[in-house]
Amino acid sequence: MKLGIVGLPNVGKSTLFNAITKAGAESANYPFCTIEPNVGVVAVPDERLAPLEEMYQPKKVTPTAIEFVDIAGLVRGASQGEGLGNKFLAHIREVDAIIHVVRCFEDPNITHVDGEIGPLRDIETINLELIFADLETIEKRLERTAKMSKSGDKQAKAEQAFYQRVKAHLENNQPARSLETTEAEAEILAQTFLLTTKPVIYGANLAEGELQSGTENALLKELKTFAANEGAQVLPICAKIEAEIAQLDDEEKQEFLTALGLSESGLDRLIKASYSLLGLISFLTAGPQEVRAWTIVRGTKAPQAAGKIHSDLERGFIRAEIVSFTDLMASGSYPTAREKGLVRLEGKDYLMQDGDVTLFRFNV
Repeated sequence: MKLGIVGLPNVGKSTLFNAITKAGAESANYPFCTIEPNVGVVAVPDERLAPLEEMYQPKKVTPTAIEFVDIAGLVRGASQGEGLGNKFLAHIREVDAIIHVVRCFEDPNITHVDGEIGPLRDIETINLELIFADLETIEKRLERTAKMSKSGDKQAKAEQAFYQRVKAHLENNQPARSLETTEAEAEILAQTFLLTTKPVIYGANLAEGELQSGTENALLKELKTFAANEGAQVLPICAKIEAEIAQLDDEEKQEFLTALGLSESGLDRLIKASYSLLGLISFLTAGPQEVRAWTIVRGTKAPQAAGKIHSDLERGFIRAEIVSFTDLMASGSYPTAREKGLVRLEGKDYLMQDGDVTLFRFNV
């Protein structure tokens, strides 16, 4: 999973990204690595791995990973190539979802690029650049389908009519993701690779005291009302706290969070919210060699899940031996779970569930 972090200058985007990359540097299995100067990979927190490690005593434990992309170069006119606009837009196309960091705190020592704090204005600035870029894409689609329609292509005529509707929606300053579509139209829309179809989580960057107290200032309330109308999620976060947490080891981190009255870090909450947004789940494999988590889309069938591990497993899939993590822990061991009849044999049509501890049988 790849998440793009966007935001205007001085909203806390860089502070948050630096905290994320530092967190990655402390991950044993997925250290932060500079794939590009602005990309970081961190481990996805999964509380099920530690109990499985204790049960199996494997040689290694591998969590699944998430990739954060710090998307820089955004200024007004990015869609026309201003600043690093073209690079910015290219990075957006590659991510699965957007984390839009919005400043919701007042601080006279930190100037705002527009002179005053305005979450909705900040959002509009970025959204308009994405919409302008999408309009250019739709115009090209309309030109192509118009030529095909003249030859009597019925599919092209249907697509042209739909693209006209998309264009009108964008011209009304609305992102493509908020357009109501039929199942067939949704397939057409997915093939256009529009920037504004990307799902969004708004990261409301708060002052330290406001996050601790749980109070909602006027800026946060304004953002929540806007997001609710768009059907998007708002995640209150404090980039300053995340930067401090990133400097601590696991034990110190928990003590720090407890002292602040927080149950988990903003990074952990962000990852969980992103999984939910994209409809992702994790299944697990466990044995003496390795305990590992694997990320799949909810609704994935067993053979395709096996293909996440290796293409041979999908090609030669016979069946999957599955026990839920909860049943396995309650049984105390895999053999005991099998004796109790909790280990199931599932075929090609089985839909994988979150927390399935799985052994794939295959023959190639």
